[in-house]
Amino acid sequence: MSTTDNSPIEDRSSADLVAVTELQCQLNDLLKQLSPERLQVLADFAAYLANAESEAATQELLAIPGLQSRP
Repeated sequence: MSTTDNSPIEDRSSADLVAVTELQCQLNDLLKQLSPERLQVLADFAAYLANAESEAATQELLAIPGLQSRP
């Protein structure tokens, strides 16, 4: 992972990173079993989840008093 990567997993402990890696491997194995149509549904859902997470982070930042008025 590069130092410029702003991935949500950057701040997790090594045990969490192992769990995330295991989940990613499990997901990758399951992806191979899906039809192209189901893959598209999953891709759309993953995009929705990523957008929701990004929006939540944005709202958290916007809630910081005075943040928007800083130069």
